[in-house]
Amino acid sequence: MRFISSLFALFIALSATLATAQAAENNSFSGLSGSLNIAGGTAHIPVMKKAAKHIMQSNADIRITIAGGGSGVGAQKVAKGLVDIGNTGRALKPSEASQGLVTFPFAIDGVAVILNPENPVSALTKQQVADIYSGKISNWQTLGGEDRSINLFSRDEASGTRAVFMKKMVNDSRIINSANVVASNGAMKTAIAHDPGAIGYSSIGYIDASVKAPSLDGVKPSNEACASGEYPVVRKLFMNTKGQPKGLTLQFINFIYTAQGAKYIQESGYIPLAAQ
Repeated sequence: MRFISSLFALFIALSATLATAQAAENNSFSGLSGSLNIAGGTAHIPVMKKAAKHIMQSNADIRITIAGGGSGVGAQKVAKGLVDIGNTGRALKPSEASQGLVTFPFAIDGVAVILNPENPVSALTKQQVADIYSGKISNWQTLGGEDRSINLFSRDEASGTRAVFMKKMVNDSRIINSANVVASNGAMKTAIAHDPGAIGYSSIGYIDASVKAPSLDGVKPSNEACASGEYPVVRKLFMNTKGQPKGLTLQFINFIYTAQGAKYIQESGYIPLAAQ
C-alpha cells in the first residue's frame, strides 16, 4: 500500500512538473500579438504546423502562416523580408548568409530512396542509385525486380532535399532530363505511392506505409541509423532569420527548442537538436 502511495505521489509530482513547464512555454507568448510568416523547406512543415497549432490555440491574438517552396525559396524570402522565418534543409550558402541571415539548426533528418510497396526490390547500393538517376539502369529487372521500366522522380534545384541527395547519395552525378520533377516531399511520396515502377527520394520523416525505403549499402534508413552515423545520407534542418530574431519570431524559435518542441520534432520523424 505504501508503494502504491509513493507511485501516486510521484505521478502527481511529475504531472505538476510537466504542467508547470507547459505553462511556462505558453506564458512566453503572453502579451504578444500579430502575425508570423514562415516559408521554405517542405521537410519542416509537419514540425512548424504542430508548433503553430499549439501556440495559436493558447494565444488568440497570434496568427502563424506556413508555406513550402523549398530551401532556396525560404532563404530568398527571408533575405528579402517577405517572411519572418525561412526554412532550409541544408546549411546556408555563402551568398545567402552574406545577406545578414542568422541560422538556427533544430533537427537532424535523413534522406532516403523511396519505392512503391509493390516493387520487390528491397536493397540498393549508392552506385546503383547513381546509375539509375544517370540513366545507365532503366529497367527494374536489372536489379532483381520485375521487367518494368524505371520511372524517375526528382526535386527542383531549390530543394534542400535534392541538394543532400545529389551530394551524399549520388556524388553529384548527372540526373537525366527525363526525370519527373515534383515540388515537395509530400508530392514525392504521393507520386511514388501511385506508380509501381517509380523511384524517388524524400526526407525520412515523410516515409510511411504508402511507400517503402530500401536498404542502402546494407543499412536500413531510420532515425536510429542516422543518429548513430551508420546511415550516411543525413542533414540538419534550419530556421533562418534576417538579423537576430525579436518578439514573436524569437519566441517561436525558442519554443521549437523546448521539450514540447522536441516532442513535435520526434513525432514528425526527426531527431531534435539543442539550441546552440
